[in-house]
Amino acid sequence: MSERTGIITFKGNPMTLLGPELKVGDKAPDFLVVDNSLTPVSLTSSAGKIRVISAVPSLDTPVCDTETRRFNQEAATLPDSVVVLTVSLDLPFAQKRWCGAAGIDRVTTLSDYRERSFGNAYGVLIKELLLLSRVIFVIDAKDTIRYIQFVPEVTSEPDYGAVMNAVKGLL
Repeated sequence: MSERTGIITFKGNPMTLLGPELKVGDKAPDFLVVDNSLTPVSLTSSAGKIRVISAVPSLDTPVCDTETRRFNQEAATLPDSVVVLTVSLDLPFAQKRWCGAAGIDRVTTLSDYRERSFGNAYGVLIKELLLLSRVIFVIDAKDTIRYIQFVPEVTSEPDYGAVMNAVKGLL
């Protein structure tokens, strides 16, 4: 497994990412995660749609909470041809509880806890923490990566405007 450094920090400390370095224009790798009812979900589960995939360390942290709530609001402004997915290593039961408490109804939360399939395929698993880094991928309806935003400091929020501009450019 490849290791990459110099991309992100966590509370100012350099971290190592495991997995490949994906680039805009690459075919999006498939993955296998589970939804809140333990049903397997892959990239092909949303075939033909534009996907916004937000990888986060844990929904039970303030920045991940804020980010997912914000993407839930943004998703309400998008057509049905766009799905917003948040992937973390939180257990599906915790994700379900969090979504209920936060009123999340437009973002689908997915857990990568079983195999770290998403984290390894997308190169966003943090070696030192065994959590996912904060990264946003926008994937078009033909499974091509059209936008990637690595948030350099994991404890910071992403640039929501840039993500939404990337999505709107595909509509």
